[in-house]
Amino acid sequence: MSQIDALPPLRTVIETHGIAAKKSLGQNFLLDLNLTAKIARLAGDLTGCDILEVGPGPGGLTRGLLSEGARRVLAIEKDARCLPALAEISTAYPGRLTVINGDALAIDPLEHLTPPIRICANLPYNIGTELLVRWLTPDVWPPIWSSLTLMFQREVAQRITATPGSKAYGRLALLAQWRTDASIVLDLPPEAFSPPPKVSSAVVHFTALPEPRFPANAKMLSHVVATAFNQRRKMLRSSLKGLSPDIEDHLRASAIAPTDRAEQIDLERFCALTRSLSNT
Repeated sequence: MSQIDALPPLRTVIETHGIAAKKSLGQNFLLDLNLTAKIARLAGDLTGCDILEVGPGPGGLTRGLLSEGARRVLAIEKDARCLPALAEISTAYPGRLTVINGDALAIDPLEHLTPPIRICANLPYNIGTELLVRWLTPDVWPPIWSSLTLMFQREVAQRITATPGSKAYGRLALLAQWRTDASIVLDLPPEAFSPPPKVSSAVVHFTALPEPRFPANAKMLSHVVATAFNQRRKMLRSSLKGLSPDIEDHLRASAIAPTDRAEQIDLERFCALTRSLSNT
């Protein structure tokens, strides 16, 4: 295996610093540095960009991002065992890596980043979806980031890119496709990781749109969609009846039959329904 920099192979780094992956932290490490560099390239041209990385672990993707020309990487790592390994990377790339030891769900990275900003991460499985929803639903759009390049369990990646009528179609697909172009750009088998997870993984690349595809209040849309898919087998006149006593009128005004189910409704009509409900 060829090296992307002068630092030791990741397997050696893990052994040296005693960084065995912890299931409780959702850790599965990518050890192939050529693969981490490929993921960094999938994030686009990193030259002149600040990169936010969550869950760097021993730093495989971090090294890929830096070797591919990122201006600066801000890495948020909860596991203090990884800090010495990340410090070695910081020394090898002077002034280009900042590491924060803490919980990504509790840290606002904005004060440490300068636009243009891209987010690229092999997200810990246990917080990946929550972080994605946060990044897709800021109060102001366009967001602080221009793109997201994120690794998920393949099942989650399929939910993000799903189309109406499929079993995977739901809230994640609608939130992602409302404000971004999202596509699966790389599939990874379990054996690419240490330890191998029980499921396959996939990298999804999101490009932020200048404005949402259809007008709608973000919080209301999220609430409508979550309510609709919370009881996805029910007809919408039943699953959404708590939103309005006149829900059937709102559905018809949005070109939705009251007997339709959530998985049949495309993004445009969900946005129309959200606008109708917002005007009451």
